[in-house]
Amino acid sequence: MTSFVHEVGRRRTFAIISHPDAGKTTLTEKLLLFSGAIQIAGSVKARKATRHATSDWMEIEKQRGISVASSVMQMLYRDHVINLLDTPGHKDFSEDTYRVLTAVDSALMVIDAANGVEAQTRRLIEVCRQRDTPIITFVNKMDREVRDPLDILDEVERELGMPCVPMTWPVGQGKTFGGIVNLRTNAMTVFESGSERLPQDFEAIPLSEQAKLSERFAMEWQTAMDSMELATGASPAFDKEAFLAGKQTPVFFGSGVNNFGVMEVLDALVDLAPSPRPRISHLTVNKQVQEKTIHPEDAGFSGVVFKVQANMDANHRDRIAFVRVASGQYKPGMKLKVQRTAKELRPTSVVTFLSQRREAVDEAYAGDITTGRHHHRWTCFAIYRFTFLCARVVHDSDFEEPVAYQTTATRLGPTW
Repeated sequence: MTSFVHEVGRRRTFAIISHPDAGKTTLTEKLLLFSGAIQIAGSVKARKATRHATSDWMEIEKQRGISVASSVMQMLYRDHVINLLDTPGHKDFSEDTYRVLTAVDSALMVIDAANGVEAQTRRLIEVCRQRDTPIITFVNKMDREVRDPLDILDEVERELGMPCVPMTWPVGQGKTFGGIVNLRTNAMTVFESGSERLPQDFEAIPLSEQAKLSERFAMEWQTAMDSMELATGASPAFDKEAFLAGKQTPVFFGSGVNNFGVMEVLDALVDLAPSPRPRISHLTVNKQVQEKTIHPEDAGFSGVVFKVQANMDANHRDRIAFVRVASGQYKPGMKLKVQRTAKELRPTSVVTFLSQRREAVDEAYAGDITTGRHHHRWTCFAIYRFTFLCARVVHDSDFEEPVAYQTTATRLGPTW
């Protein structure tokens, strides 16, 4: 049991959300790069790029440089299993994003420092607030001519309805962008442009060397210190309980395309983001709604189908069900039962994803995202109908109730 609880505690499952073109997919690519999941980061801009972003695997995504469907990626970092879901930013594909937000424990919100909080970001913030989803904020594109960081913090606080707690602070912006001050480590990381740089390539100077920093960055340093003093003085101290309750958001600054400020976000996802949390399951029996709290440490396996996607493999007319494990441990060969219909099934071809790349699952714990291909017609229909109806109910009720957890799959027993 100790090993099982330890495995659950290692999981971090989060979605990256933002308005289109804020740099969400670029940040996803850099997180994958720094965790070691990929060796070369792709591009989301050029149509003729030799390497496209890992999460943008569909042909239309490569051609247009946008995310059309959410992508699931799993990576290992600092002995933690991180399940990352990159979501579409455009409102035309927002239903996919809403489904993903029912399956995660936290969200990473990316904001364009020049434009601040934009329309689609506001809508996603509303969804997160209704679910009390913890939000980590990353203010991107600080290497461009952008708004004053104090103005951005003020706007984020107004839109989120919760206080911001700066974790890093920029020194300068645009052509005079000198780097960021890490308030967790009391050191300044010096900015150098270039998409090939790794975290260890950036120079770090302790804040104790004030004279050196003041001489090197001159007026930009003094301006940054004055604004940082105002921001930290007006902001509360970081309270992890308040953050986990969705009442506070830590804020980071950086430039995703230049690999700058990304490592601080990755460390925060491990240190601050929650491990899998309890889920509420509703089941109607004799017209009476029964509510049950499913804890991730529960021994019995349960999971939630939050999305079904067809034709992910161009060579097969497949239909893939995406399952968020809610409790217990999945092992190959297990028999499962769909709670709503009471139909039994034995999942086949259960895999984890790194975008389109698949790897067979030997085991999965609460917080993991697994997928299964369903060949039997009734199985496909039952799962697809559940997901479709949940999406419609959530949409029609304006996200007032987390109904996506009404149906779970529970283990029947060992397979002999």
